[in-house]
Amino acid sequence: MTTPALPLIDIGRFRDPAADRTEFLAELRRAAHEVGFFYVVGHGVPDHLTTGIFDVAKEFFALPAEERLAIENVHSPQFRGYTRTGYEYTGGSPDWREQIDIGPERDPVAPGGPAWQRLIGPNQWPDALPGLKETTLAWQAEALRVSREVLRALAAALGQDEGYFDVWFDEEASTHVKIIRYPGRPSAERDQGVGAHKDYGYLALLQQDEVGGLQVQSADGGWIDATPIPGSFVFNIGEMLEIATQGYLTATRHRVVSPPAGVERFSVPFFLGPRLDAVVEPLRLPPELAAHAKGISQDADNPLHAAFGENALVGWLRSHPKVAERWWGDVLAERA
Repeated sequence: MTTPALPLIDIGRFRDPAADRTEFLAELRRAAHEVGFFYVVGHGVPDHLTTGIFDVAKEFFALPAEERLAIENVHSPQFRGYTRTGYEYTGGSPDWREQIDIGPERDPVAPGGPAWQRLIGPNQWPDALPGLKETTLAWQAEALRVSREVLRALAAALGQDEGYFDVWFDEEASTHVKIIRYPGRPSAERDQGVGAHKDYGYLALLQQDEVGGLQVQSADGGWIDATPIPGSFVFNIGEMLEIATQGYLTATRHRVVSPPAGVERFSVPFFLGPRLDAVVEPLRLPPELAAHAKGISQDADNPLHAAFGENALVGWLRSHPKVAERWWGDVLAERA
């Protein structure tokens, strides 16, 4: 195997009493601080789930259009369900992908609270493919376990107690899964699978197939290919960790380039978000780390909110305008 362009972390070393803990934490800290993206192996997710999630994805996207559209996200105030190709926007431009969005399975919250509470609610599942729900929720549980372990390792690498972040990740945590199919690009000039962006949670985990297309922006503005490595997940730092560390960890811009015409790509990202009522407070870094904190990014087009629910709502309203128009007109009017 050639040396990957992004760091590779064996998370199994975090729980191995025979491993050199100091060396492991230094490697993880370097990967998260200097790049913000890294591969994770040694995670222990069973093969039947990593293959099974792609199997049900292919089955779903092979369903007739009317069966996919029966769970279209315009039916969901929580932005859940199926999004057809070109209906999600990143950076103001349509992404060339179709997908299913899945969140925690919960009852809607009674009206009267902050607007972001309306993001809480049920998922939509296709009647024609009952196995999708079972496999997705099992995969989601494993993705949560691995993401929580990486977050605990990051806390230790930042000089904190391993459980530092745990308070916001109880049964009300706002996790999110996308099951995505990227069709081949419609023309040579249109290669935006997903436009350049940052993720707004704490961490993102990505399972990608063998096709590739994920690119990570380097410090000099160029793009690094996150070439698929069998058995690995790709992890990246989200904006909430950037806020918590005052920029010692930075959410890195990334994008997906559409596959060539006639080729399709599948991927399943998992986003580790805290409770929607979480308000991120800066942690106290050891002086030797604090000296290298760069401060929170200042982007007029993407202001960061320490209140996670508000940050999440802004992202959903911006990326899914048709859902926003149908269910969130009052909020859009208030913010006009």
